[in-house]
Amino acid sequence: MMFIKQSGLSARQFDLSIGASNGYTLRMLKNKASIGSDVIETILRIYPDLNVVWLLTGKGEMFKSQDVSDILDFDDLPDHRKQEIERIIEVKIKERQRDDLKALLREVTQEMGKDPN
Repeated sequence: MMFIKQSGLSARQFDLSIGASNGYTLRMLKNKASIGSDVIETILRIYPDLNVVWLLTGKGEMFKSQDVSDILDFDDLPDHRKQEIERIIEVKIKERQRDDLKALLREVTQEMGKDPN
């Protein structure tokens, strides 16, 4: 949650940005659950300036860049930039969903091909 707050994102915006279901982050926090390596990989791919050591251990600097002024605060951005970011996030989510659906369809088609009935 520290990273989400520092980035100026809501939990929902963060969930959308990493392709997680709505409420994922808050559920993980509430249940004190661990996130999977696939989610960690996605977070690091989407937020490359995030320090992997900090993400995994909570130790060290949150960002690779030591200059806090380099970190954008979403709430301080002009409305047109916020809308652009949200649009990009939505597009990326749709792309991931489409890719996931294609993979699932391939998997189901393969399973159907194995069934002798």
